[in-house]
Amino acid sequence: MAVIQWYPGHMNKARNQIEDKLSLIDVVIEVLDARIPLASRNPLIQKLVGQKPHLIILNKADLADPVVTRQWQEALAGENHLVVSLDSLHHTNMNGLLNSIKRSASVRIKKLKAKGAVNPTIRTAIVGVPNCGKSTLINRLVGHHAAEVGNKPGVTKGQKWLKTQTNIQILDTPGILWPKFTDETVGYKLAALGAIKDSIFHSDDVALYVLVALKRDYRANLRQFARVSAAEFEQLSNPDLLLAMTKKYGMQDDYDRFSLYFLQRLRKGKLGRISLDRP
Repeated sequence: MAVIQWYPGHMNKARNQIEDKLSLIDVVIEVLDARIPLASRNPLIQKLVGQKPHLIILNKADLADPVVTRQWQEALAGENHLVVSLDSLHHTNMNGLLNSIKRSASVRIKKLKAKGAVNPTIRTAIVGVPNCGKSTLINRLVGHHAAEVGNKPGVTKGQKWLKTQTNIQILDTPGILWPKFTDETVGYKLAALGAIKDSIFHSDDVALYVLVALKRDYRANLRQFARVSAAEFEQLSNPDLLLAMTKKYGMQDDYDRFSLYFLQRLRKGKLGRISLDRP
């Protein structure tokens, strides 16, 4: 497997800025992609958070396997953090999210009220890898288009404080990765779901990785998408199957073009509700 890695300079700057402002934060909201909760969990963020109140959001849950997402909710729940599954794009479970933020900040709220504060403001930082849906989530919480949204990584470049109508302040931060993936499959999963720029990796390598994973865990989904005969699906090698799919979709021998199309369809949920990480 070819090594996939992406850590541009603005990510290191963003990490340092988060560390500088952490003392001002009451609750850290870590946004994970529900389809790859393990691969999208930045170890640098976990180190920065430490024992600070911490809320984990499994975002894009509408695109993930619901059974696997429930397993991840149980696996990630801990003494110092809550776990919420969410579809921020379609505005589902936002009340549950607000309640979870308040629960996570309950000790801080109690202290502020003891000092005479009425409706105390809670400061949060929303952090996560690129393209995990942070900006969409922020816009839902703020109530208007406050954060720039895009379907590619690296849209948010700087930090800014945003106010909501529910006494919650949000520090919007750029998506950050980490300097080196210790497990090479992490890079493939992040690339497959759009957390790494498409220009950084070879799309056919990642498409083949996804094809193998779907053959193993979501065989019926892949079979339906492939448009090949049952015999071809069972007998062709993985590279030959990808080439056969390329031809079936009218792209002749343009392996790379179809590979990117295949990944884009996966990202948009056109192959069904898929989870590439399992607890």
